[in-house]
Amino acid sequence: MATVAEVLIETLVQVGVKRVYGLPGDSLNAVTDTIRKRNDIQWVHVRNEEAAAFAAGAEAHLTGEITVCAGSCGPGNLHFINGLYDAHRSRVPVLALAAQIPTIEIGTGYFQETSPTHLFKECSHYIGEVNEADQLPRVLGIAMRTAIAQRGVAVVVLPGNIALAEATAAAHALGFSRNDARVVPGEESLEKAAEILLHARRVTILAGAGCKGAHKELLALAEQLQAPIVHALRGKEFVEYDNPYDVGMTGLLGFSSGYRAMKRCDAMLALGTDFPYTQFYPEGAKKIQVDVRGEQIGRRTTVDVGLIGTVKETIEALLPLLDKKKKNSSHLKSCLEHYKDTRKDLDELAVGKPGSSPLHPEFVAKVLNEMATDDAVFTVDVGTPSIWAARYLKFNGKRRLIGSWVHGTMACALPQALGAQATFPERQVISMSGDGGLAMLMGELLTAVQNKLPVKIIVFNNQSLAFVETEMMAAGIVPFGTDLRNPDFSTVATACGLLGVRVEQPEQLRAALDQAFAYPGPALVDVLTARRTLSMPPTISAQQAMGFGLYLSKAVLNGRGDEVVDLAKTNLLDRILGD
Repeated sequence: MATVAEVLIETLVQVGVKRVYGLPGDSLNAVTDTIRKRNDIQWVHVRNEEAAAFAAGAEAHLTGEITVCAGSCGPGNLHFINGLYDAHRSRVPVLALAAQIPTIEIGTGYFQETSPTHLFKECSHYIGEVNEADQLPRVLGIAMRTAIAQRGVAVVVLPGNIALAEATAAAHALGFSRNDARVVPGEESLEKAAEILLHARRVTILAGAGCKGAHKELLALAEQLQAPIVHALRGKEFVEYDNPYDVGMTGLLGFSSGYRAMKRCDAMLALGTDFPYTQFYPEGAKKIQVDVRGEQIGRRTTVDVGLIGTVKETIEALLPLLDKKKKNSSHLKSCLEHYKDTRKDLDELAVGKPGSSPLHPEFVAKVLNEMATDDAVFTVDVGTPSIWAARYLKFNGKRRLIGSWVHGTMACALPQALGAQATFPERQVISMSGDGGLAMLMGELLTAVQNKLPVKIIVFNNQSLAFVETEMMAAGIVPFGTDLRNPDFSTVATACGLLGVRVEQPEQLRAALDQAFAYPGPALVDVLTARRTLSMPPTISAQQAMGFGLYLSKAVLNGRGDEVVDLAKTNLLDRILGD
């Protein structure tokens, strides 16, 4: 008779799970030993369970299918939490196997005892405890169906002694392996939305990640409405390519053209987005929001009509109701012209003057975009790498983009790259890592080597927590605690078994990327980038302007005038002189 662990793994295999990311421990012995004996499922050994959760989340993002991470009892599964929060808030289906101490010891303050049902409560849709062998098939089935159906995290808590016990039932089929449900709003709601759109003169579409799979329909709607399309960051990979209506991004990382298109509309149509920044929504405009999760509608801004539905099907139902709308393209043309100018201004910042050091990060991102393959997967750390990815990476319907866009945690890029590369071994996977983020989970360089994952890690090494510094300056605060005393990351990478390359001047960049991309194993390119490159949002409030001026005064008065000079040199003098 099979053990509980064997039934568990057989169930995973039947659903199509190809790998389990984790770190072994005695409470997981039954699970890892079962995987060892099989050739249809892989154990991907990481150095921190947090990385296991990030890697599983990245795989789920790319495939849309349920993925699995596993951690041993107590501290082992505690490490999961940050990665699971990210997967849960990104709405990707991940099953976490949280091993537990022996059942007879639960509640006694035993070695490594924790309470997983409390720990994972806020980063999962379901937590099931298996305290008897009979429970495993049902609890596991409920957990996996919940993760798939609700697109989030589910946790199965499994004591080591139960995993070793004799199973009382065989593996059960789940009945479905992915959430491909299609939802259409009711006729009355659609008619109300159409009424607003028919009478509006300046419609702007705000498109998010929910537009995945609806590209053709989105463009047809924009054509009918003569509406510019502004994309949220999570929607970038699905929206901006082959899109003559795209006017860029809005929000803190966005462009002035996206901001303008939103602010000048008299009707906004939000499609599959939970864009969080209320200050970037239009005032005085009619607002329509489409989301398959009704609870999302209206929680960021007031909404005149909410449509509960999937984007593709909602557009298909809405379009016939708009065929009487007279086309007026003045708003669209104005927004496109502004976007053209904005794009030109951004591209003019992405230059590298031979012999200058450090490099402008915009230049690094632009070159990276030019040299990456057509189907590259980019993973991006939170902070300034997210800004450069948002502004300089271009997508074509085949490239993919992963980051911690909702949870907003540091250190996501490298472990997400590991998950992406494990899923697609032949595909180019590029981690745009910040120096702070890389240092936080630097042990995962060893994971790349041990698992022979040829990820390419590009480090934006500005020796600071640069985004935090900018936030401090905007608030009128002299930066403190943001310095990073970094090693030569290329030397560290070489010591770990990767190819390590150092870039200190612009003319070295292309050769270094060529070398890294051609290398058959994992490679790291450590790029020295300017510390005080200003990443200005689309609009500056009076409070931010006042705060920045206050920072300049404080910096000089506190004997840190060199910071002010460096700030001016990096953002003004170098560019004026043609750098």
